[in-house]
Amino acid sequence: MNPRLALLHPYPFERLHALFSDVEPPATTPIRLSIGEPQHPTPTFVLEALTAHLHDLARYPSTAGMDRLRETIAAWFRRRYGLPHLDAVTEVLPVNGSREALFAFAQAIVDPTRPSPVVVSPNPFYQIYEGAALLAGAEPVFIDQTADHGYRLDLDSLPADTWARTQLLYVCSPGNPTGHVLTLDDWRALFDRADRHGFVIASDECYSEIYFDEAAPPLGGLEAAVRLGRDDFRNLVVFTSLSKRSNVPGMRSGAVAGDARLLKAFLRYRTYHGSAMSPAVQHASIAAWQDETHVQENRRRYREKFAAVVPRLQPALPATWPDAGFYLWAPIPDGDDAAFARALYRETYVTVLPGQFLARDGRAGNPGRGRVRIALVADLETCVDAATRITRFVTDRKGH
Repeated sequence: MNPRLALLHPYPFERLHALFSDVEPPATTPIRLSIGEPQHPTPTFVLEALTAHLHDLARYPSTAGMDRLRETIAAWFRRRYGLPHLDAVTEVLPVNGSREALFAFAQAIVDPTRPSPVVVSPNPFYQIYEGAALLAGAEPVFIDQTADHGYRLDLDSLPADTWARTQLLYVCSPGNPTGHVLTLDDWRALFDRADRHGFVIASDECYSEIYFDEAAPPLGGLEAAVRLGRDDFRNLVVFTSLSKRSNVPGMRSGAVAGDARLLKAFLRYRTYHGSAMSPAVQHASIAAWQDETHVQENRRRYREKFAAVVPRLQPALPATWPDAGFYLWAPIPDGDDAAFARALYRETYVTVLPGQFLARDGRAGNPGRGRVRIALVADLETCVDAATRITRFVTDRKGH
């Protein structure tokens, strides 16, 4: 047995299940806002493209994917981020969702023969970053992101000897759970640090298409690189997904793009990893990447939910709109987020995720403690119902 498996922490939803294991919720309709699973309808044309190519299941797919899929993904990146170039052959790969690729990438990048390798990630964070680091033989190190500092990554909070051992840095923009979007100055600092110490940046951008102002989409890593004169995307790979953008989480379809040298090595790893995308899924993915109308409608639905939910919640929880994404990262009244989530479940049957489950203890404690993550993924009526229940729950507790 791989001894590194014992280093893995229980997954947040495993901890949530344990937290609720002896709780009897009330006899009402359950509302689950704990998991970031998109629940808007999958576009019909994507389903049609998938079923129209089921006959292709009779052949093995290429790990690199169909040329047409890679060209379609490259064209989407160029349109979305105004890139003057992105080579479909050398700078793009389809992947089975961003989660799988984010994990696998560390296994291909980290060199465990070098002394005490480090993988850095934000804190709170998507748990795959930590698990990927541990199973690659690296030490996970975290940079706290707190509201007090605008959720910025304070790169100077880590000592020089840690940066000297760093081989990979995960960033998430728009952030999970904070919704924070990296600025061009943030990217400049990240690139400068990567150049100084020679590490790779893995940019998780799976929430990039959920934003609120159609005229101001979030800045992406490849776009930032081009604007800062890094046309070769050196030491940068961006990860994106159709799950949130197109409401197809079960299709497991995403893409990575960036440094051709890194993607060549990553493709070699993937040919052994057995991670080729189903041909039918590839055809459905082509249809999804080519269309923006359904994505705009998706954003409209999220805007509508935030506009309805945030004012209803604010008398109870000082929740504010994120820069982007579909999470509310809400502070709670008494600071004990696990106890809050447990009591909320027991009294209202609404499930939210305790913030401390998404973070590790840092220099000033656990930066997720005292907050809950609320995923506005259900339909409008359900989200409004949840906000009403949460507000009543908090108001009643204050009255006691």
